[in-house]
Amino acid sequence: MEVKQLDFVLVSLGLFVFAVYNVWLVITIKRNPRNTVIGLNAESRTQWLFCLMEDPVKNGVLMVQTFRNNMMASTLLATTAITLSSVIGVFVSSTSTVTNASSRLVFGNKSQIMSAVKYFALIICFLVAFLCNVQSLRYYAHVSFLATLPTSQGKREAMEYAARSLNRGSFFWTLGLRAFYLSFPLFLWIFGPIPMFGCCCLITFVLYFLDTTNDFTRQLHCESMKDIDYSFKNPATTI
Repeated sequence: MEVKQLDFVLVSLGLFVFAVYNVWLVITIKRNPRNTVIGLNAESRTQWLFCLMEDPVKNGVLMVQTFRNNMMASTLLATTAITLSSVIGVFVSSTSTVTNASSRLVFGNKSQIMSAVKYFALIICFLVAFLCNVQSLRYYAHVSFLATLPTSQGKREAMEYAARSLNRGSFFWTLGLRAFYLSFPLFLWIFGPIPMFGCCCLITFVLYFLDTTNDFTRQLHCESMKDIDYSFKNPATTI
């Protein structure tokens, strides 16, 4: 195999591994949400919001402070993403060729076109992270009004709608964080396809243990939720 073909083979294989894992994760969230941390967190957020919305006048300050903290986290990630994409764009526009020093570190396609593709993919990744976190801010800001309405007290439809908005904001935040995870192998791609492929496999392996739950966690969660009425559709399956 030629050296220039390594980029097409290893990069495609690495992205395929990362994509297959995330597709499996989405299917698991839809079918067996309690087997994933995302599914358990969605149910916990719904339970928390239901409890506080029973008396929004009394618990309004706590809800607003919690939403504010989530909005600050999304703002930080959005600011970081757009800053990094801007810095990379300025660097690419001011660098016409790859220097000899950096070229020695790359084992793979060293053409100028491939270098541009690498930086472009990294910029797209950060822009996706920025857009997802902006959408997360949108939902958090919206649910901060819905959850504190005194007229929503005791109304199940209003509480379910607020819970769906809250979970959608969290799902967009998770997507933005996934884009940051993907930026690591894309950044290492600058130094060649081999470290990029290795990073994709390593991140996928680590994410599996971060995203899945064990029997003890599921049992503990079920015990805390056994007195809650969840006759409506599971919040983790409503995106």
